[in-house]
Amino acid sequence: MGQTAMVGNGWRSWMFLLACVVLTGGGTTPAVADLEAPAGRPILTVTGAITHTNAGDTAVFDRTMIDALPTVTLTAETPWLEGPQRFEGPRLRDILAAVGATGTHLRARALNDYEVIIPMADALDYDVILATRLNGRRLRTRDYGPLWVIYPWGDHPVLQASEYFGRSIWQLEEIDIE
Repeated sequence: MGQTAMVGNGWRSWMFLLACVVLTGGGTTPAVADLEAPAGRPILTVTGAITHTNAGDTAVFDRTMIDALPTVTLTAETPWLEGPQRFEGPRLRDILAAVGATGTHLRARALNDYEVIIPMADALDYDVILATRLNGRRLRTRDYGPLWVIYPWGDHPVLQASEYFGRSIWQLEEIDIE
C-alpha cells in the first residue's frame, strides 16, 4: 500500500491531537481525562468534537477553571482601544487541549449571539489567547469580558488583516468545535 499525504487543515488537526496526547501523557492526566465540574458560574461552554466533558456532552468552565490554566501576557494594539494594551489569559490551544478538541474550526459565539469562525490552525500556529484581564484588571461584560479572543498581531505581520481582527470576538461565551 502507498503512503497517503495529509493536505490542508487535516494534518494540523492530527498534529494537534498528537500534541494533546503527548502533553497529557496519553490522556491519563486526571485534570484532563476527568474535567472537573465548575464550582462557580460558568463563563465558557465548549461543545462539538471534544472528548473531555464535565456536563453531559459539553465542557463547562467557570472563572476559577480558566484562571487555573497557564496564563500568558500579550501586549498588543487593537482597532478598538488606543495605544498598546496588556492582555492576560490562557492560550486558546490550552483550552482546546483540556477538552480534547479534534475538529478543524471553531464556531465562537458571544453573549449577544455574534458568531465568528476561527480555524483550528490559528490556535495551533499562533499564541492566540482568551484574555481574562486587560491592563491588570479582570474583564467584565461591560468592558469586552469575561473572555476576549486576542491574536498576537504585533508578533506576526500577516495577522494585521481584517480577517484576523474579525475573529477577535469579545464577550465570548461558547465555542463549538466542528
